[in-house]
Amino acid sequence: TGPAQIRITEVQAEYQRVGSGVSGRIGDMEVIRQRLYNPSISNRPIGRGYLLCTFVNNRARQCTATYLLPKGKIVVAGALDSRLFYELAVTGGTGLYDNARGTLTVTSTGLKPRRDVLLFRLAG
Repeated sequence: TGPAQIRITEVQAEYQRVGSGVSGRIGDMEVIRQRLYNPSISNRPIGRGYLLCTFVNNRARQCTATYLLPKGKIVVAGALDSRLFYELAVTGGTGLYDNARGTLTVTSTGLKPRRDVLLFRLAG
């Protein structure tokens, strides 16, 4: 397939911080589970996402995520300072997204519960 954009929303379903218990410790990890939605199609979830981040200082994280969608999986990775707005590289995928490349831009739209808009820009 050629270049494409996928715009979906996510709602954080679970958040766990694993590590020392002291905020901002190097090596602490965030484990986040998400429900994925396409509000223009249905109010029901269309998939799920898993995000794993390791803190490299008191704010910066190195993250990888897998998004399980109806026609395959998309894998992303990269560094971020804030979960309010960030961009990660699409590093691959399976199914329809086999060997996918591009970027994922995440924009936070709410904090309680945490909601984000995910925009995948796939190069083809």
